[in-house]
Amino acid sequence: MVNINHTDEKSLLLQLKNGDERAFEILYNNYKFRIAGNLFKLLKSDDLVKEMLQELFFKIWEVRTQIDPEKSFKSYLFRIAENLVHDYFRKVAKDKRLLTKIVASSSELYLHVEEDMLSKEDAQKLQNAINLMPPQRKMVFTLCKLEGKSYKEVEEIMGISAKTISSHMLQANRFLKTYFRNSPTLTISIVLGILFKGF
Repeated sequence: MVNINHTDEKSLLLQLKNGDERAFEILYNNYKFRIAGNLFKLLKSDDLVKEMLQELFFKIWEVRTQIDPEKSFKSYLFRIAENLVHDYFRKVAKDKRLLTKIVASSSELYLHVEEDMLSKEDAQKLQNAINLMPPQRKMVFTLCKLEGKSYKEVEEIMGISAKTISSHMLQANRFLKTYFRNSPTLTISIVLGILFKGF
């Protein structure tokens, strides 16, 4: 990461307004890791973070002439990033295929479920579904998603490999997707409850 002070940043923003690609590159390198870190907390996917980071700075280049060097560029960047994330989750809620992809991709998403984010009825339905899983899969799912433990922690607790854990998580997500197929509202409420826990 490049460290630039306020005066240097103001100068770079003035250059950016005039279409200076070098100034754009310096600003990008200065902020990309901080923004990527924040995006990953919400998106839990390296691919999605890269895609959104690219979209963010493409927008910055497009609106470069409108940037005010007197105002906080960092706040401006983070506000656009936040809007992009909100737009993405709104799209997820409307797009069943995208929703299914998110539910199924446990390798990309590190998610937590918090019961009080769901209605009692939905939480009970989710628990009923989890109880139908084979014992080891139920334990893996509970430790990873309900208790928020990492694969490494689950390896130590259960004495099984990360590959086995990943396989159990994939099967658990497939099972839940099938189980809730006829209840799209419940599926959406569960997924959004999972995604926004802690944010």
